[in-house]
Amino acid sequence: MKTPKFCLETYTFQSKKMIPGSRPVRFCFLSDLHGTEFAGENRSLLRAIASFKPDGILVGGDMIVGKLHFGQGMRVSLELLQRLAENYPVWYALGNHEHRMMTNTEFYGSRYMDYERELVSCGVRMLHNESETFDVEGTSFRIYGLELEQSFYKKPLSPRLTAEHITELLQGERGDTKREFEILLAHNPKYGQAYFDWGADLILSGHYHGGLMRFSRRHGLISPQFWPFPRYCCGDFIRGDQRMLVSAGLGEHTLPFRIHNPRVLLEVTLCAAD
Repeated sequence: MKTPKFCLETYTFQSKKMIPGSRPVRFCFLSDLHGTEFAGENRSLLRAIASFKPDGILVGGDMIVGKLHFGQGMRVSLELLQRLAENYPVWYALGNHEHRMMTNTEFYGSRYMDYERELVSCGVRMLHNESETFDVEGTSFRIYGLELEQSFYKKPLSPRLTAEHITELLQGERGDTKREFEILLAHNPKYGQAYFDWGADLILSGHYHGGLMRFSRRHGLISPQFWPFPRYCCGDFIRGDQRMLVSAGLGEHTLPFRIHNPRVLLEVTLCAAD
């Protein structure tokens, strides 16, 4: 079988919340692996991450596939994240596949919870509508993991999401918005408008797999809800000082093809404002 390949998408932003004169802070963002393996034991992916020298790893969900026969894919994701946790802090917010397996134990049994227990035991921080702070050279980062209900992934129609509902889901987890640099891990980019309204400095999403066929930096063909030309399909989006990055993901499932739409690892560098 041919070894899959991926490319790097790099972004650099400035923020007034970072301590003046401090060194840049780097994060790698992984999303939608779906059990894909890049060379044996994901060596090529691990090498790319190590060469970037990130301060932390951010995981945007759907690292697995919510299928009963997909045990090997869960093992691939587990081993990758265990290796990463040996060298970096890792924060993991669930996608719809993990959430479906976690909530439907009648069908999936304990498969997901066994997977999560192994991740937690090796140091991965699982963010179930929770947040954690992370300090680097005096700058405080707060990382939120947003976990939407399954109804927000319904095909072809799903409910409207509001900033108020995000606040309800996060159960008062909001930190010091004037001082802390806020990173929101929010798997489904369909609700980019609500994420911006909620107010995070950096929003990281995935889920759309680049729209299967990608036309340009920000435009792809279709969303998993079967909406053509979705608004927040891939690439970067800006509102004032806020940024939203939507990864085309590292893997796929069900429709295993990509046209002008490579798998990607996101490298994000945050710098103090001039």
